[in-house]
Amino acid sequence: MFLNPNRHIAHFDLDAFFVSVECLKDSRLKGRPLIVGGSGDRGVVAACSYEARKFGIHSAMPIRMARRLCPEALIIRGDMESYAKYSRLVTDILRDDTPLFEKASIDEFYIDMTGMDKYHGCSLFVEKLKKKVLMESGLPISYGLASNKLISKVATNEVKPNGQIEIPFGEEKNFLAPLKIGKLPGIGQENAGKLIRRGVETVRTLAAIPVEMMETLFGKTGIDLWRKANGLDDSPVIPYREQRSISTERTFQTDTIDLKFLHAELVRMTEAIGFELRSQNKLTGCVTVKLRYSNFDTVVKQKTIDYSNADLLLLQTAQEIFEKLYDRRMLIRLLGIRFTRLVPGNYQIKLYEDTQENIRLYQSIDHIKRRFGEQSLMRAVGVPRH
Repeated sequence: MFLNPNRHIAHFDLDAFFVSVECLKDSRLKGRPLIVGGSGDRGVVAACSYEARKFGIHSAMPIRMARRLCPEALIIRGDMESYAKYSRLVTDILRDDTPLFEKASIDEFYIDMTGMDKYHGCSLFVEKLKKKVLMESGLPISYGLASNKLISKVATNEVKPNGQIEIPFGEEKNFLAPLKIGKLPGIGQENAGKLIRRGVETVRTLAAIPVEMMETLFGKTGIDLWRKANGLDDSPVIPYREQRSISTERTFQTDTIDLKFLHAELVRMTEAIGFELRSQNKLTGCVTVKLRYSNFDTVVKQKTIDYSNADLLLLQTAQEIFEKLYDRRMLIRLLGIRFTRLVPGNYQIKLYEDTQENIRLYQSIDHIKRRFGEQSLMRAVGVPRH
């Protein structure tokens, strides 16, 4: 894997996105220590202004701790509907002006401008694009321009908020060298802790470790960390295509009226596509349940919800819809569930009223599923009966 002098990748990241949207809606919030998150003491911080960050507040921190650090901070619950709307606005701006872009999250984008230097000059282009986003959306945005996605993302993080930077080809290692290893994307607290205990605190030191030793210490992850420390990344910019829905359905071998079985299937299916939703870093704003009776009549009912990907809410909603939908007490031949109104997002930016313990629990469950398979862990009620 080598650096490619002909690649030009820009990483754009909206600054304190949720906070910026709230300030657009109410200009009186500008310049104040502002927290978007749960209002109860057991809630968590979903996002915070840069003024709040000066007090040590950060996302996923318990609200109770944030209050202690900054008693004068203003806490608001947030509005995913508004955040999704502004995210679509910025997405449309990039879609109109760029040849190829990837939407990495609700507020983060990669743009592949390879070849554009022959016509416009990549530096001038991204500078103008940054100004256009601010002018048309009102949202401040930062960017990094480099030869690959890794360097451009790290560079953006170094100049936020409202910053811009270009890392010339050949300067990737020099740029990374003085940074703390925790600034490498995907290193994780556990691996960072192991390296720090071995005296590896900067990317320069990490890059100097032989790749064979890194593989011995961390397996395949060690090779990946070594490549990142040396600024190597050939991952492509994946073209953005808006997914309309995530769904699953099952036609039973025998028509049934067994409510325990139907509820178990509903739990199993909801958990399955809920995991898929989170794996794609998305939230849903609408849950739909579909039933087909033995006489082939098909009924569908949906419910709009606050944007979420938490199993607890998705299961409650699906079961509530099922109870209202199944009113004929006839044999059922098909059951289906679908999530629509999808937007990019993850745990920390949605579970305003959840506790930090529950967030860690959900993340641990998904970690086990990714490592050992989706069927390795599920609610007992959803386990198939034999």
